[in-house]
Amino acid sequence: MDAEASPPRSISSQLRGALSACRDAFAHLPRLALDIALPTQCVSCREPVHGEGVCAACWAKLSFIAPPFCPRLGIPFVYDPGPELLSMEAIANPPAYQRARAAVRYDDVARTLVHALKYQDRTDLAPAMGRWMARAGKELLDEADVLVPVPLHWRRGWSRRYNQSGALARVISRQTGVKLASEALRRIRATEQQIGLSRPQRASNVQGAFKVAADRVADIQGRRVILIDDVLTSGATTDACARALLRAKAAQVDVLVFARVVDSHRAPI
Repeated sequence: MDAEASPPRSISSQLRGALSACRDAFAHLPRLALDIALPTQCVSCREPVHGEGVCAACWAKLSFIAPPFCPRLGIPFVYDPGPELLSMEAIANPPAYQRARAAVRYDDVARTLVHALKYQDRTDLAPAMGRWMARAGKELLDEADVLVPVPLHWRRGWSRRYNQSGALARVISRQTGVKLASEALRRIRATEQQIGLSRPQRASNVQGAFKVAADRVADIQGRRVILIDDVLTSGATTDACARALLRAKAAQVDVLVFARVVDSHRAPI
């Protein structure tokens, strides 16, 4: 009887396997059809690409920031000046935050990625950008208690439908396990676009624009906070955010961004 009963069980197992394979195939049909109808293009050069929106050639053009760099601002050095030596910018104009790190220099490819995420609804770019940020900021993230994205004013958030800094922060939080406090810091005053403003104008533009929500102070007080943003330019916005977090008794504020502007015309040390 056992020998006679075994074939049906084997056939049943094969049928289940075939059905499972069919289900998997059908599950991928919509994505396959979409890829055929709308093949993914490199966000920078528009060449067809399979994956996360950047072709190999453009990926190679990204200027990833690696040591040696200023331990305070994360600005890359031309050569290694020795441990703990600060850049002239950090000495002349120390920020409110403790340390800043960036994944890449803000060059042509990085600018295209940032603008696509920020203005073109390319939220599919956030996972790759967030992973690069997590790698660049590992030193900070290993010590962090909470991530706080730079907030948008509610009117700008309404028009964009999402906050690009929040999208990056969610990726980093999922990858590292560091808690995300996306509503802790709020932009209480609408500000002008920083593009085209001088450094003093940028600082004046964001002065008093940020505040920790009264019902979220417990998320910040005594915590080591990492402020998440897409780009670090003059540092005016991140500095204003850091001051607001420190007023709420954050133990320390660090900054982690996808890209930072590096002034190649001035010596970093």
